[in-house]
Amino acid sequence: MEFLALPLVAILVLFLVLKLTFSWWVSPIQKHQKLKRCGFGGPPPSFPLGNIQEMKKKKSSSGSSNLTHDIHSTVFPYFSRWQSSYGKVFIYWLGTEPFLYIADPEFLNKMSTEVMAKRWGKPSVFKNDRESMFGKGLVMVEGAEWVRHRHVIAPAFSPLNLKAMRNMMIESTKQMIDRWVTQINSGNHEIDVESEVISTAGKIIARSSFGMNDEDGSVVFEKLRALQRTLFKTTRYVGVPYGKCFNVKKSLEAKKLGNEIDKLLLSVITARKKSNKGCDQQDLLGSLLKENHQVDGKKLSTRELVDECKTFFFGGHETTALAISWTLFLLAMHQDWQIQLRDEIREVIGDNELDIKVLAKLKKMKWVMNEVLRLYPPAPNVQRQARENIQVDNLTVPNGTNMWIDVVGMHHDPKLWGKDVNEFRPERFMDDVNGGCNHKMGYLPFGFGGRMCIGRNLTFMEYKIVLTLLLSRFSFNVSPNYQHSPSIMLSLRPTYGLPLIVQPL
Repeated sequence: MEFLALPLVAILVLFLVLKLTFSWWVSPIQKHQKLKRCGFGGPPPSFPLGNIQEMKKKKSSSGSSNLTHDIHSTVFPYFSRWQSSYGKVFIYWLGTEPFLYIADPEFLNKMSTEVMAKRWGKPSVFKNDRESMFGKGLVMVEGAEWVRHRHVIAPAFSPLNLKAMRNMMIESTKQMIDRWVTQINSGNHEIDVESEVISTAGKIIARSSFGMNDEDGSVVFEKLRALQRTLFKTTRYVGVPYGKCFNVKKSLEAKKLGNEIDKLLLSVITARKKSNKGCDQQDLLGSLLKENHQVDGKKLSTRELVDECKTFFFGGHETTALAISWTLFLLAMHQDWQIQLRDEIREVIGDNELDIKVLAKLKKMKWVMNEVLRLYPPAPNVQRQARENIQVDNLTVPNGTNMWIDVVGMHHDPKLWGKDVNEFRPERFMDDVNGGCNHKMGYLPFGFGGRMCIGRNLTFMEYKIVLTLLLSRFSFNVSPNYQHSPSIMLSLRPTYGLPLIVQPL
């Protein structure tokens, strides 16, 4: 029997070696050759890591006192380098996964006219990597599943539901203002507005979307933040087959955090379902349950509801909070615009309630928001995957090709925006929703096409409410302790926080 065992072990070892050889070298080399035949160039990969080693080269970790808005080479140094060598459309590799890099709006436009929203895929490598954070929520599903999810979710963002969330936004912001006043009265005028605004946005989404108390909301919020750090601040090998085995501890930690968040959200959903008024509560979850109850054959399972709640919780607070944080930073740098917005608030709002119709009249604030989303887009990239061959001029994008659309790169492209591309000039949006960009696909603050962000109206409302209340009570200046170092952690964030000097008016 011992003699038989040895050949079996040898066969098993040989099988594993052949499997690794195929997945780490043979298959990606074949893909690479196919893409070259289709007309695509790019930085030469070194399998099985592809271009990961070059992408992980450390840039200077210290923040800069030079407050420049020219951030593309800071947040995506490798893309900036590769652009100068390979242009604005090329192939790079995350492990053995090829990605078509796109920073050319005309190429993106031609490609998107060929593909309907439901026929876009999402990169499988990101689905697997980010499953603990998003599961099979709206940002990850595709095809008929995406249509089904979207159909159930869209009514949750109706004007009536948004109006019901308004009071909770106001209440949470006023609580933050009270904390700031207490801190200022104690003699400390420096406030890290990013951590404060993100925490408040977490409470807003917990209350207004799920009817959670602050304690439960804080738990979900903190676990999501920990999960984000685990996924995006560690040395990982996304795209390398069996790459999770290189850092088992972090992979298990992410899975554990994801399960804990699932458990808490499941308890909220279950309790709401058992409640007689579960579907009648005017919040996002109530609307979701109501719509799900009424739609025959298209209902979301409880597991899918949990995933949508995770997606909303993360996306709902992160995008808006970062937009507000970067706005306060830019207004602290540009006092003239801070004064202009304060004057507009006084003139338009006065003693009126902060309802949707009145907020819509804050035109200068909308210009400022658009310019902030251009210079510091909270969603710095868009990912897609081809579900069929796509022909663009003389190039063929093969079925299954991953795509990385560089939003920061296009938003900071002088050929699209002119010589003042890296200047804060909200007036560029005065008479043009695209801010004078010479291509309609060059400005993508909320994505593009049918898969554009479904919660953008919620973002608009929360942004205007929070900013109106803050600018009515305080003035802002950049702290001498601020270190300018925007970085990517899924979203575009200030690496060392955003300390501002806050003075009561």
